[in-house]
Amino acid sequence: QVQLVESGGGLVQAGGSLRLSCAASRSMTSINGMGWYRQAPGEQRELVAQVQRGGSTNYADSVKGRFTISRDNAKNTVYLQMNSLKPEDTAVYYCNALYYFKTYWGQGTQVTVSS
Repeated sequence: QVQLVESGGGLVQAGGSLRLSCAASRSMTSINGMGWYRQAPGEQRELVAQVQRGGSTNYADSVKGRFTISRDNAKNTVYLQMNSLKPEDTAVYYCNALYYFKTYWGQGTQVTVSS
């Protein structure tokens, strides 16, 4: 199993920045891929960004050029740097990990962007 603990959410004005962190209970080198998803009220959960064990990344079109996902294997932590935030980025952000063909989720962290 993998436990994931997110942190770093909060309230920010449009145009501002936040950095989310996701600490994993296992070594990152044993996890196939990690990512960030988000879910706004009344909406389905959607992919924001992913980073694979080999380092390759992919992003939702809506965040390309504004968000950056990165990993620190020494700290077993994945980060999501969010810049130029928009009100439509408001959502609960969830960390996700694929480990031995099972998907694990964190508890989520709220990000609110005011206009």
